[in-house]
Amino acid sequence: MPKLKNVEELLQASADAQRAIADRRAAKTTIYIGMGTCGIAAGARDTMKAIVGELARLGIEADVEGVGCIGICVKEPLVDIQQPGRPRVSYGNVSPEMALRIIEDHLIKDTPVKKWVVGRVPESY
Repeated sequence: MPKLKNVEELLQASADAQRAIADRRAAKTTIYIGMGTCGIAAGARDTMKAIVGELARLGIEADVEGVGCIGICVKEPLVDIQQPGRPRVSYGNVSPEMALRIIEDHLIKDTPVKKWVVGRVPESY
């Protein structure tokens, strides 16, 4: 990347990078895992390992991102699944065993596990 000469070029480079990230996310499933202190204390690391391992085992391409506190500490570990063109679905109290079923049902069978869903965010809000 060439050296930036002024603030305007920096702002343009930042906007371009943000647009590229948004385009990549719009074309691919992203799984967000609450990795704030409360999430980690509730077992989010093990849940993340289970999700990453299951995605690899099944050959499913998805971005897995650890994020800060999602805000419902009592429901940690929280796992959100955002698929292109669909509402973002939030699952609560996700154990590693639950994570395997969520991957199977939500991503493969296209059927969210309703009894574990704690919320949905429309695609555009």
